[in-house]
Amino acid sequence: MVRDADTAGGPTRREFVTYGSAIVGCGALAGCAAEDGSTDAADTAGSGANGRTETESDPAGDATPTAAATESATPYSVTMAPVGEVTFDAVPEQWIAYCGEYADMGVALGRADGMTGIGGADRYYTGVYDELPGVDVDRERLERYPQVRTKEQFYELENDVHVYDPGMLINWFDWDQSDVDEIADNVGPFVGNLIFRRSDEWHDYRYYSLYEAFEKVGTVFQERERFEAFRELHDEFIADLQTQLPPADERPNVFLTFEGTNEPETFSPYRLNDRGTSKKQWRDLGVADALAGTGVENLSTENRGELDYENLLEIDPDVLLIRGHERKSATAFRDTVVAFMEDHPVGSELTAVQNGRVYRGGYLHQGPIHNLFLTERAAKQLYPDTFGEVTEDTELFDRQRVADVVTGAFREE
Repeated sequence: MVRDADTAGGPTRREFVTYGSAIVGCGALAGCAAEDGSTDAADTAGSGANGRTETESDPAGDATPTAAATESATPYSVTMAPVGEVTFDAVPEQWIAYCGEYADMGVALGRADGMTGIGGADRYYTGVYDELPGVDVDRERLERYPQVRTKEQFYELENDVHVYDPGMLINWFDWDQSDVDEIADNVGPFVGNLIFRRSDEWHDYRYYSLYEAFEKVGTVFQERERFEAFRELHDEFIADLQTQLPPADERPNVFLTFEGTNEPETFSPYRLNDRGTSKKQWRDLGVADALAGTGVENLSTENRGELDYENLLEIDPDVLLIRGHERKSATAFRDTVVAFMEDHPVGSELTAVQNGRVYRGGYLHQGPIHNLFLTERAAKQLYPDTFGEVTEDTELFDRQRVADVVTGAFREE
């Protein structure tokens, strides 16, 4: 790819990309930039898993990429809300993603070497790659650029594509539409969409399921074969799990929440009926939302409401899933958060606490690799009689097969 010698002082438009349409401007609102920003030190994979059956298609917007059919074809285009159509004259080499789901997509597509940093390293969990032979990311590079959110940083890194939803920059980090246009014109285009939840008022354009978004990123990098291999692997995995699920009336109801402290007193609610990708594993595993019928709203930029133990006791879920502790091991989580709840005068009355069914709630930002691990873990948390205890080492999907797709070895089979 030909790279212009652009600088912040006197940039010229990059020639490898053109826009077919621009993002619709978003109103500037106070943002929530770090919902799952756990500060625990160890990046442990634990028994993590996450799967997918969602191939839902929203009625608004074009869900089909307009890219060329082969890697050698050029130019090619990708159409994704909110930016619209972006045409590439060459496959991007250097790239950056705002958050973990899109970073993980790039890794899954074999493009880890081109990732120059990330918008939020605190919510990108790389420990799962340790279980995949030959799969790794440059953690030192991410540590050098762990929060890429300013125009100066975008100019410095000179990426060929920015896998960011520009609406996030506008609504969370006080960018203007003119700032987005400047970086798109002088550095590289934006392709991305906030998909982890669907409850922000400013997000008034179409959403994508995990694999719809993954397909778009696969088109950006002209990695259709890898994407299809991942989709096949994922669909087989989820279908196999679903054939083993107990009848619906025998499944537990679940309260999913965020609370990042070791001594929780209040809990921010998530609604499973929000089709964001962060709840994908729970939908795929057919659990009921303990908040159904309560009128409690989903956590979002606008809604920061919390529930206390008395509120929780009224709901009294079968399973309690707490986010904000993914850098803890399962043992460390039990020794801190669960131990505190067991000693709490009201918390100890919760059915989930008494039955030992309080677990880490999974990543807020999960890509296709994360999703496999988190679904595996969720299956054990919810249905231990079927899939084994979450503390056991039983593997529900083939790690080597995943690694072969990432490294390209699957093409040799």
